[in-house]
Amino acid sequence: MALLKVKFNQKKRVKLAQGLWLMNWFSVFAGILVFSMGLFLKIELRKRSEVMDNSESHFVPNSLILMGILSCAFNGFAGKICYDSLDPTKFAKWKPLLKPYLALCFVFNILIFFVALICFLTRSSLDSTLAQGLKNGMKFYRDTDTPGRCFMKKTIDMLQIEFKCCGNNGYKDWFEIQWISNRYLDFSSKEVKDRIKSNVDGRYLVDGVPFSCCNPSSPRPCIQYQVTNNSAHYSYDYQTEELNLWRRGCREALLNYYSGMMSSMGAVTLLVWLFEMSVMVGLRLLHTSLESISNPEDPECESEGWVLENNLKDTFKSALENLKKLGKFNQVDAGAEGAEGEDGGKTQAVTTVS
Repeated sequence: MALLKVKFNQKKRVKLAQGLWLMNWFSVFAGILVFSMGLFLKIELRKRSEVMDNSESHFVPNSLILMGILSCAFNGFAGKICYDSLDPTKFAKWKPLLKPYLALCFVFNILIFFVALICFLTRSSLDSTLAQGLKNGMKFYRDTDTPGRCFMKKTIDMLQIEFKCCGNNGYKDWFEIQWISNRYLDFSSKEVKDRIKSNVDGRYLVDGVPFSCCNPSSPRPCIQYQVTNNSAHYSYDYQTEELNLWRRGCREALLNYYSGMMSSMGAVTLLVWLFEMSVMVGLRLLHTSLESISNPEDPECESEGWVLENNLKDTFKSALENLKKLGKFNQVDAGAEGAEGEDGGKTQAVTTVS
């Protein structure tokens, strides 16, 4: 029994073709939307590529861009088919191409569904990418005189100001690295010498943070040096007092920003997928209803359209049998080639002996 069998007369077929033509052009605009989302996300990721450890995060925007281009191409072609289906003479040239085209549409819809899922599931990989990228970026913060790294200080400062964050996981991350360049240290000072000697790696570590960690909304002047030294500041206790530094780490801030953006794009892509599925089903109904016309010379006669010629179970069984037949056919071919090789070898051997 056919799946989703529908009876059509000429009027219904014309309405279906016209509706599909309109839906295909809406799908073209949806493809442009998906392409634009991918392009926007790629630009946003490029802005902060210095604090990302690898380029795997660009898989999502690249996939969205590709799906957008394919959507425009597929739906523009389908719109032409639907328009020509109103004229039997024009539609005749598309008949041999419809089955392969519908198969490609099916593969395309699987891919766009996969891309939509990736948009929702990419948070964990993005988390590790940001964690390592920010860690490396903070290490290079002081290298303002090193070619290739001189921009990192500005990048980190702008990032902390824009996203209202500090450090990788929090402001204390700055206590574990030397973020002040040696160029601005007085090595004749006893304090500087003692701090460097007290560190195994010979780094100048302080309980301070860059100015970009300061919260301008705080009524108190920013305490960015000697953050953990209560006696260095009047009426101050860093353990109980709400510090005038950003408490949230930049990894969390960026992760929420990008994952929220990708989730929204995933939801839009999922809606586009549902729309594409409805267009594909409609095109299949139009295809089968036109092919099942009993009398082609009488366009007004009734016909039947369906999505699958058999039910899902029978269709699945038929597909498996076809795959098995294909496998057996390949085995027979390989066996025949082997037999021919053996016969040839024997003949050659006999000839040699003679």
